[in-house]
Amino acid sequence: METEPCPGEQEKRVVETNEPVLKEAYTGPGDNESQEEKELSHGLQQEDKEPHGEVDPRIDSQGGGKEGTTLNPLPMSEMTEIPCVEERKLKTPSFAKTVRFSETESVEDRENSEEGLFPDHEIVQWTSSSFEELFLAEDWENITDDRLLRKKVLVPGPQQAVHPAWGQEVTVKMQGVLEDRTVVEKDPKLVFVIGEGDVNQALEECAIAMQQDEIALLLADSQYTYGLLGRETDIPAWAPLLYQLQLLDIREKPDPLILPISDRMRIGNQKRERGNFHFQREEYSMAARAYWMALDVLTTRTRDGSSDVLLEGEEEEVQDYRVKCLNNLAAAQLKLEQYDDALHTSRDVLSLDPQNVKALFRTGKLLSDKSEYQEAMEILKKALKLEPSTKAIHVELSKLVKRQSGGKDTQKWQAKPAQLLGDNIAPFLNPSKKKPPVSH
Repeated sequence: METEPCPGEQEKRVVETNEPVLKEAYTGPGDNESQEEKELSHGLQQEDKEPHGEVDPRIDSQGGGKEGTTLNPLPMSEMTEIPCVEERKLKTPSFAKTVRFSETESVEDRENSEEGLFPDHEIVQWTSSSFEELFLAEDWENITDDRLLRKKVLVPGPQQAVHPAWGQEVTVKMQGVLEDRTVVEKDPKLVFVIGEGDVNQALEECAIAMQQDEIALLLADSQYTYGLLGRETDIPAWAPLLYQLQLLDIREKPDPLILPISDRMRIGNQKRERGNFHFQREEYSMAARAYWMALDVLTTRTRDGSSDVLLEGEEEEVQDYRVKCLNNLAAAQLKLEQYDDALHTSRDVLSLDPQNVKALFRTGKLLSDKSEYQEAMEILKKALKLEPSTKAIHVELSKLVKRQSGGKDTQKWQAKPAQLLGDNIAPFLNPSKKKPPVSH
């Protein structure tokens, strides 16, 4: 989940990823910051990997790249983001945004299949009306009081068939279209836990209103799906969706502490990717929640408190994924101005990886803000020793020396939310600058 630096003149490429762009360095004091400090606002990058795109050679060696690959770390000064939006396309295919606890076929095969999922109940067969007409139709059931989430049963479930409950795991067959009937989401076996945010709110609300084996149409206003931002590159801003759903199975959520370690890592990473998706959309509370759920799964403990029998390398792999999740969580907590929580989370990173430079920098900066200068100095010096060419660490140490000596920086400098992670947020992450995706 690294910030994507713009490639140089000799290396032009399109980056495709579903990972959030996280900026964790702090800017200088006030609006009069120097040009150097403005450059530092892009600072330390988030530790993660790209699950769907080409791996950028600048990705940090702690977590970047494909599994089993070790990348040589570059100085952090070379890892600052260079605005180059026109050469970057952000692609987040629908299969990247859902959590699947069991798979019988590759997700790509599901997405690329041309065959309709409901050959006997095609959407066009049931309705060719505009969405505006469907929102006002009398033969649709309102799932919510605001009439913005509506359902029409095509095939009812068997008599006495059960409904799922919050917290249960369901499998649904799902196909979603825009108003022009362009298919933008499709999955014959979508598995998610109701209430955990694995899918959008419309699908959760409809699933709980269905009986097993029921087939229904679901009309969802954008506020229950992808809202203002839409979903690049296929769902425009404010676009309502029409789903066709069949509830295939209902069961209790599996206890992660009795699952094999390989399943825990898969589920935990899917939860983390969901958090990345929310972070990218600046939905920081939802991102933090997803990271917490990922951390609950990414453990080697068993229900009785003992440790599982692990295959070679599994413990280190789980620890590496926990470090990624914790770093992501700390970034979200900073965005939410939960500074004490971010400090605690950064310390958790260091307990697993004492030489994690991003966690060291963040910990030292937060301790400096709390006037715990001696410990902040020790930690920032350790970060500098590991990354001696990183300007952000030099700048922060300089500020810390001024504070200790009672300089003017002590009186004037105060972290503000906009300054905390940098003002120069990439345009596609800033709603005030973001252009709605163009519908094709």
